[in-house]
Amino acid sequence: MSEKLKHTRNIGIMAHIDAGKTTTTERILYYTGINYRIGEVHDGTATMDWMVQEQERGITITSAATTVFWKQHEQDYKINIIDTPGHVDFTVEVERSLRVLDGAIAIFCAVGGVEPQSETVWKQANKYHVPRICYVNKMDRAGADFHGVVTEIQEKLGANPIPIQLPIGAEDEFSGIIDLIANKAYEWDDETLGREYHEIPIPEDMKDQVSEYRNMLIEGAAEENEKLFEKYLQSPESISEEDIILSLRKAVLELRATPVLCGSSFKNKGVQLLLNAIVDYLPCPTDVPAIKGINPFTDKEVEKHADVDEPFAALAFKIATDPFVGRVAFLRVYSGKLNAGEQILNASTNKKERIMRLMQIHANKQKPLNSIEAGDICAAVGFKQIRTGDTLCSPQHPVELEPITFPDPVIKMAVEPKTQDDVDKLSISLAKMAEEDPTFTVSLDEETGQTIISGMGELHLDIILDRLIREFNIECNRGKPSVAYKEAISKSIEHTEVYKKQTGGRGRFAEIKVEVSPADEHFKGLQFINDTRGGAIPKEFIPAIEKGFKQAMSNGVLLGYPLENIKIRLLDGSSHSVDSDSLAFEIAAGLAFKAACKKAGPVLLEPIMRLEVVTPDSYLGDITSDLNKRRGHVENVESKLGYQIVRAKVPLAEMFGYVTALRTITSGRATSSLEFSHYTQAPKDVMESVMYKIKGYLVTV
Repeated sequence: MSEKLKHTRNIGIMAHIDAGKTTTTERILYYTGINYRIGEVHDGTATMDWMVQEQERGITITSAATTVFWKQHEQDYKINIIDTPGHVDFTVEVERSLRVLDGAIAIFCAVGGVEPQSETVWKQANKYHVPRICYVNKMDRAGADFHGVVTEIQEKLGANPIPIQLPIGAEDEFSGIIDLIANKAYEWDDETLGREYHEIPIPEDMKDQVSEYRNMLIEGAAEENEKLFEKYLQSPESISEEDIILSLRKAVLELRATPVLCGSSFKNKGVQLLLNAIVDYLPCPTDVPAIKGINPFTDKEVEKHADVDEPFAALAFKIATDPFVGRVAFLRVYSGKLNAGEQILNASTNKKERIMRLMQIHANKQKPLNSIEAGDICAAVGFKQIRTGDTLCSPQHPVELEPITFPDPVIKMAVEPKTQDDVDKLSISLAKMAEEDPTFTVSLDEETGQTIISGMGELHLDIILDRLIREFNIECNRGKPSVAYKEAISKSIEHTEVYKKQTGGRGRFAEIKVEVSPADEHFKGLQFINDTRGGAIPKEFIPAIEKGFKQAMSNGVLLGYPLENIKIRLLDGSSHSVDSDSLAFEIAAGLAFKAACKKAGPVLLEPIMRLEVVTPDSYLGDITSDLNKRRGHVENVESKLGYQIVRAKVPLAEMFGYVTALRTITSGRATSSLEFSHYTQAPKDVMESVMYKIKGYLVTV
């Protein structure tokens, strides 16, 4: 079993939009023999971009999983690959993929270098301690600069990049790659679409550079190991390829180093060496630390190792709806074995499920499996209720793994079906999509009765509405997109609330004295502190008070927006031996929240976005003055190859329709990317205009 796991790799491909993730995956599928022809993103024929919307727009929207096999060192290796989206609106797909992967390939454009979303996904990989290798793609493009990208990886990402390859030429003259470890140069055959490649002599003008970089590699490898260092001191030439690979692998697994490779996936150069690097440097399931969980019945910590003989444990990291097989749960198996038709426990809901069928996924195609084992990534169908982030385990050995955390939606829109017949159909369809995507939420505005959908950006909601038409045959009227504001309080205040209700018979009574204040820095949610003395409030009523405040936080006192955080100190109170119960204290907490928050300086919080605009020099002044009008704060401007890169923080409320405005200002020559940064207090005039704005105005489109 350990041999099988040793030859398994679970990896993800992550990068900024348009760095070439899907193109690289298509080449991997071709060279490993999974596909017999190369699919192209620009033609809409990419295997991994199987959704109609992905093919039309040339972007990846949903993570696609596939399994390939690669021969290296006379061994067959199984590589499970997840191709993730680059667009910030679909960051949830990257987040949940990195949570279950053992390693990752970070792809960078040789021209664009480290771009905003590159930084975001890199931070996500740091958060989950994912070892990674870097691949500098598009070496054939005008302006390609391999060494410039390596420097950016070091400076902008704080990484330790170690080039293990050098490009031969760049731009139109990019012709091959030098492998520094093997000390060999390679050239790819255009006639076989890069399937064949052969060794060539190292160019004379590069020999000194190759020698310098190779010596650095050998020195670094020798420093990793005492015996190797002695060997190096006696004879540097005695350090073998295997010595370098093993030392570098150790540094990668310990997150101390990141090997950097190069190539041009579109021109079919360098992908086979990338596959070799996946095998050589990225971890197998037994290389990563055992995953920790909690026994939900005893609250004791449990460790799960990648071993088929241990009890079964897996994490459902994605739920999708397939038109032929229904709901599909993507699973990462951490320990044990599961046979098709076997019963398991959903530790997150404490309900038993029977998994009727297991499948190996290839984009949107499935291959049936009889069983799955530790280290596998696969899909399950035929279950009742599994959600993203649920832990599935053996009923005899319950364990709940740490769930996946997702960012809150920042943009919302009112929708209604064009025909009355589609009302029920709309709510069912939206519920299905919300189940698939945790950053997409659906709610009902109680005042207007409208259905409100919320997501991560305008493109995100556009795709949702497009899917409603194509997949569910529902046409909708949509409201103008609006901002998902939040509320907060700015002052500390003490408040006493007495809840008294007397009807015929038994009444209700609760008295609480609380201090309401802004939560401590970095605290999210309700910070509840019980400071009562001498049993002023019986301890069985304390959880009800906390519950009352928690529920009340979902409706602020200004405009009904939720409060992100608040600190409640319960100071004193009293109860009645007959009339007091949990419900009375819960209601008292809700009333205290409303009354205290009104006096505690309530403020409106608005989402601030991180904007990056890449523009020709001549439009810089127009762009910065436009950002000033939008209440934007320009943080820095950087020059790069005749272009200016403007980085700014701008309120989301001012950014609707910005892509069109930017196109007009720059005659379509500038590009922009926008991602959520943080919430901050809205200025007084903005707060007043939001308060007077008409809610839920619908327009027909």
